Amino acid sequence: MSAEARELELRLAVGSDEELDELEKALLKARATELAEVRRQNLRFTAGYGDATSRDVMDEVGRLAQVRYDLLTALIEAISRARGAG
Repeated sequence: MSAEARELELRLAVGSDEELDELEKALLKARATELAEVRRQNLRFTAGYGDATSRDVMDEVGRLAQVRYDLLTALIEAISRARGAG
């Protein structure tokens, strides 16, 4: 997290365990997509694809995919904790 990290409180009414299961599945799929993007960008970057400008873009795209992956992981973990508390 950055030096400007803040806590975000989200409230979401979930009508059933089935809905919660499906939400968790959707988040896991999204996280898997971001992980694939992180790996793809890192492979392209380390393999030396492109010129300096495109490598800067690849680095930034990979970094942002990693940020999304980390945030999705935190959200999935929060759901797991809420399941345990419920």
